[in-house]
Amino acid sequence: MRLARRQLMQLAGATVATSALTHFASALDYPSQPIRWIIGFQPGGAGDVQARIMGRWLSGRLGRPVVLENKPGAASNIAVQAVINSPADGHTLFFVSPANTINATLYENLPFNFLRDVAPVGGLVRSPLVMEVHPSVPAKTVAEFIAYAKANPGRINMASGGVGTTSHLAGELFKAMSDINLVHVPYRGAAPALTDLTGGQVQVIFDVLAGSRAYIAAGRLRALAVTTAARSDIMPGLPTVSETVPGYDVSGWSGVGVRMGTPREIIDRLNREINAGLANPTVKAQLEETGSLPMPLTPAQFGAFIAAETEKWGRVVKFSGAKPD
Repeated sequence: MRLARRQLMQLAGATVATSALTHFASALDYPSQPIRWIIGFQPGGAGDVQARIMGRWLSGRLGRPVVLENKPGAASNIAVQAVINSPADGHTLFFVSPANTINATLYENLPFNFLRDVAPVGGLVRSPLVMEVHPSVPAKTVAEFIAYAKANPGRINMASGGVGTTSHLAGELFKAMSDINLVHVPYRGAAPALTDLTGGQVQVIFDVLAGSRAYIAAGRLRALAVTTAARSDIMPGLPTVSETVPGYDVSGWSGVGVRMGTPREIIDRLNREINAGLANPTVKAQLEETGSLPMPLTPAQFGAFIAAETEKWGRVVKFSGAKPD
């Protein structure tokens, strides 16, 4: 009986050792084939451009092509499922965005749990949203806008890129924290929302800087503030919303994830290469052209960031009563 048990323990130890060696060998061979980078949005947006910039860098550093694969639909949930269904070998990356932290609460019956099923690799960029109004709005500061909204409850239209988007929930958070009543008008994307905003059909939006910069420069929209807690180096002259509404803090951001179970050595290798790219002056300058600043993080730091954003947006979704289209 003792002999049998000893043999069983030896067999179990050998199995664990073999598994560890196989795990280590796969990490040493990585990457052994082209890398897919799945993005849950249409080509051409700021996130798509950011991924292409970093994808070129990673291709050079890893010695394998990084091929972007756009899988739009269901606010990036289709793309998440594609990553979860892929092998946990680091050859399929996922473009993580605020949508993933919002969807955790917005959608009641997702077939996955993002925090459980996707492993964080690292951050890419962080960018402010800009609170901006049509020039006909008689407000040049956040405080003046709040006063104007309180004098006209339910008569000011707030545009967004759609229900559950960052622009929508940034506005809902602002409404709650400043105790005002704005009418939400959702659009199928930021472009049509900005078209109607510049035309005066709606009066205010919280939009990513990349989409609005040209309109602001041309005087077709008036920027009141950035939404990040600190002033942005990209638009240093603009105050923050939090200077008027203490504690308000919203940003657009992106990062990289892989399927949970991917070897730690592979995740660490990807993290090192991504952070090296974010520190590269050429890559950094290209990313800043999209209205974003590098957000280098360790896998643990990025995981904590995703968890905090999920909790924050969960509260806003529940408070606003937002439901997916």
